[in-house]
Amino acid sequence: IRFEVGGSGLVSLKIYNILGQEVATLLNNEAMEEGAHEIQFDANALTSGVYFYRITASTNERNFVEVKKMVLMK
Repeated sequence: IRFEVGGSGLVSLKIYNILGQEVATLLNNEAMEEGAHEIQFDANALTSGVYFYRITASTNERNFVEVKKMVLMK
């Protein structure tokens, strides 16, 4: 999962299934520097289907939330 952080701050990245249930936490208020980042995760425990990832970033200037859809095919 690739994403950019607009300023240094705390970042959370969570994965949800189609029902909105959280199935994985990849980052939990981790300190990150401004710039592009890439996070890899092991999806072996998940079944094929549609998932959503939610990125939350809190910097000194603002808070940011983005949700994107992804498809897992095995």
